[in-house]
Amino acid sequence: MGKELAAQHEAARRTFEEADEALGYKLSQLCFEGPEEQLRLTEITQPAILTASVAAWRVLKEKGLTPAFVAGHSLGEYSAHVAAGTLDFADAVRTVRMRGKYMQEAVPVGVGAMAAILGMDMEKVAAVCADAAQGEVCELANINSSEQIVISGSTAAVERAAALASERGAKRAIMLPVSAPFHCSLMQPAQDRLAVDLAAVTFRKPGIPVACNVDAVLVEESDHSRDALVRQVTGSVKWSQSMHLLVARGVECLVEVGPGKVLCGLMRQIDRSKACSNMGDEASLQKTLEQLARPGAG
Repeated sequence: MGKELAAQHEAARRTFEEADEALGYKLSQLCFEGPEEQLRLTEITQPAILTASVAAWRVLKEKGLTPAFVAGHSLGEYSAHVAAGTLDFADAVRTVRMRGKYMQEAVPVGVGAMAAILGMDMEKVAAVCADAAQGEVCELANINSSEQIVISGSTAAVERAAALASERGAKRAIMLPVSAPFHCSLMQPAQDRLAVDLAAVTFRKPGIPVACNVDAVLVEESDHSRDALVRQVTGSVKWSQSMHLLVARGVECLVEVGPGKVLCGLMRQIDRSKACSNMGDEASLQKTLEQLARPGAG
């Protein structure tokens, strides 16, 4: 993850070196060489994805990319704020390491679960959650598109909701292999601990408007940025609404920066008329630059 960019671009290499220094261990070695089981530990996964994403962003920035807006899905909102100049990268990478640790420790393994509900609209999924809760936690976690909504909460309640969604006409209801029930009220202990850390971090006014997950609005002030990052730990990721917000602001071309193509896949479900490319290695960098150079791509 990020190895090829770091080998070929000084900006990416410096980013991994900066992360190693900020964290006090060789995150770069884990990203480049594994082992995969260690990378899957959320307190390592979160700084690793952030670092790979910021490394890719810095390469794009050197190539002259100037976005009108930035956004990030859950953890990705930290990358967006680094790109916007709201947060220093070193502060962000240290914060997300603790974010991952707090999230993992908030709920004992097995107590919480998440499930993806496919082909059912948000109102119907919310009703399923309400009916399945039975005094336990079952909430909307990720509103990814009109076709894909992820729910989170107590294991038994989420299992009941998945079964009920299938009964009520969802195309599929899939239990997800996650280490904790993210973006629901069971994460309150993690949110409380993270709030203390974020209060000690310097936030600046974003240089680029950031579409925040928890409200699906543009944040353009430092205090609002901090507050949104705190509340997103227990709040729903309103990704579909955030993308519709950017489209309403005139966005025609989107670039997914960092490892993976998940967000481009979601964008095809949200609005297929908008161009979307991903950039996480040398080949995708060249493809993205070619796409952005086309007439009307801006």
